[in-house]
Amino acid sequence: MKLDKSQLSKVEFKRLKAYNNNLKNKKKAEKRLAKIREVAENFDHIEKSHQLAFVLGNGTSRLGINLDKLKATGTIYGCNALYREFSPDYLVAVDVKMILEINKAGYQNKNTVWTNPNKSYERMKNFNYFQPSKGWSSGPTALWLACQHKWQQIYILGFDYKGLQEGKKLNNVYADTPNYKKSSDGATFFGNWMRQTKMVISDNKNIEFIRIVQSDTYNPGDLEALPNYKTIDKEFFIKFFNL
Repeated sequence: MKLDKSQLSKVEFKRLKAYNNNLKNKKKAEKRLAKIREVAENFDHIEKSHQLAFVLGNGTSRLGINLDKLKATGTIYGCNALYREFSPDYLVAVDVKMILEINKAGYQNKNTVWTNPNKSYERMKNFNYFQPSKGWSSGPTALWLACQHKWQQIYILGFDYKGLQEGKKLNNVYADTPNYKKSSDGATFFGNWMRQTKMVISDNKNIEFIRIVQSDTYNPGDLEALPNYKTIDKEFFIKFFNL
């Protein structure tokens, strides 16, 4: 609908323009959600077995998923402060402050933790080191580690990329806790994170990557273009795996 300013007051024009924009965005969201559910309906080849791996980022989209039940379904790779509430099969942390926190808790003495070599903690015991250092963010590094274990399907959760409140605010489960920004802080730039994720998926064409999303989750076009990358609806995922 083309707007004619001459027939409307400024207030009326702004309201009508906002209405049209909202309608357009709603139609886009509905179209995208229909596509996600269409993919989900054709997922008959999923096997509920320990042949599956799950890589958990800490974006808020993974909230509401029962991680204990998920662990009974497959191998879990997690990141950073996830260890505070749940023990994945493999924990990846590359931030110095997080490694110092993990070491203080002694978590690595009974659990598997992977990180990059760093002089700040080279004398600490029971950490596993990437050789050479990946130099990446924790999420994509965890995804890369999962690929080294030769899974056929890898599910990606909590890789939200974009911030909350239309991309403006920090999107992280552990916002407002030690070693994390405040929830009121600006969103973290996701370009490198997305580029690293794309690199992992592109380099492992024999693995099927399935990202769990909600209707409002940002889905980078660079990832959608990859033939071995799919997205499925979070609600479908929870029901399918009985989480």
